Amino acid sequence: MSHKGPAAESDKRSLRREFLAVRNGLTADDVSEAAMSLAERALAMPEVARAHAVAAYVSVGAEPGTLALLDALRARGVRVLLPALLPDNDLDWGAYTGEGSLTRVRHGGGRMALFEPAGERLGPDAVTEADVVLLPGLAVDARGMRLGRGGGSYDRVLARLERAGARPALLVLLYDFEVVARVPEEPHDRPVDAVVTPSGVRRFR
Repeated sequence: MSHKGPAAESDKRSLRREFLAVRNGLTADDVSEAAMSLAERALAMPEVARAHAVAAYVSVGAEPGTLALLDALRARGVRVLLPALLPDNDLDWGAYTGEGSLTRVRHGGGRMALFEPAGERLGPDAVTEADVVLLPGLAVDARGMRLGRGGGSYDRVLARLERAGARPALLVLLYDFEVVARVPEEPHDRPVDAVVTPSGVRRFR
């Protein structure tokens, strides 16, 4: 079965449901243990170790945890940028200066709550200054193709980076079981450079 074209979007929808169902079965301990391992693995990567600015996001629910990593980056003096979702699904950015700098914002008529930077908005182009961009995802395949959440926000981020000629390292943080043989792709999809899981780092190009 071809995974390109219109069929790819419905394949993606059913895959998203499957991966989310597995995540929702994880315990709070599973999630916090994985988050510590993810932070350790990511911090040891040369591109993260030498980064001056990292664009990241705050994990919610059973998503692979990012807060331990964000705090460790800040402690190293790295500028951490976090997204704020705009009404058109694009992303604005603000600086992370600790958990006190976050505010809980409801989107989609209250269906989805995200933690966003409470301070000054830096504009959608702020992401082009990052040395490393962490992309949320539900799975990645052997080619580095990422299955996103389906909102399209990060497709816009990747297009913006490309237009600006910016070449940050693109990383996705996942659980081990979310690295799969193949995910469906559409023409606009772009591969990531590496996946970080609790058991290690896998590079794609």
